[in-house]
Amino acid sequence: MNRKLLFLDIDGTLTVPGTNVPPDSALRAIRAARAAGHKVFLCTGRNRGMLSPLLQYGFDGYVGSSGGYVVCGEKVLYDCPMTEDRRRLAMDLFRENGVFRTVEGLEHSWCDEGLSTFMGSVGGGNSELERWRRALEAALGILPMAQYDGSPIYKIIFMCENEGQLAPARAALEEDFQFVIQDAPAPGCVNGELVNRRFDKGGGVRRVAEALGADIADTVGFGDSMNDLEMIQTVGYSVCMENGSPALKAASNMVCPAVEQDGLARAFRDLGLVEC
Repeated sequence: MNRKLLFLDIDGTLTVPGTNVPPDSALRAIRAARAAGHKVFLCTGRNRGMLSPLLQYGFDGYVGSSGGYVVCGEKVLYDCPMTEDRRRLAMDLFRENGVFRTVEGLEHSWCDEGLSTFMGSVGGGNSELERWRRALEAALGILPMAQYDGSPIYKIIFMCENEGQLAPARAALEEDFQFVIQDAPAPGCVNGELVNRRFDKGGGVRRVAEALGADIADTVGFGDSMNDLEMIQTVGYSVCMENGSPALKAASNMVCPAVEQDGLARAFRDLGLVEC
């Protein structure tokens, strides 16, 4: 078969949300796929600092920060933080309307005081909410907002009780930014990401394919949540995890078993990327 470029989301796809250790079956499948001549990339909402623990397992590059920072081999293909004026406006509008904010730089993230308490007050949710819950509990590079050092910011994670709180920010920013709302929120919690319209995961896939001279038809994407939608819509063949968003399943070519049920390894075998 043609050599493929494989793009893997992390939380809820490669790993249990908020953790950094993939199942052994997934690691074996990734090694086997690379040995067969395929190239394997991370494609994640995580910034470089939060995805870096996964790089030890062997990848050919990554699409980080939801497409805002793209690396192929040792080469940075794309680097697009928010402008300072847009960052300030978004932060002010969220704060004024009681929206909890987590800002992601290249290496670190900073969150509002009280976010952990708020998250603890709501029920179970989607993989992105669970990722942040676990990350806050484990202090995986997420620092208090009071310690924000002015680093360039690639995106803002937001959480609030209802979508009405987002209305002022939408009115001011939606022309330039997507409000990517997760479609399986916990009760009393709206969570999502403010992502620059200049990039997304799909754009990251295209940048890698172009850099390698690959046909987009020879790309395969694996995801589980709505921040994977542009990747799923871009790749030549798309796979959603069984533990994933119903809307993403409907948009995908294939649904594979959940991450805890060796889903990636089984999908790799079913697609002929590795030998059975």
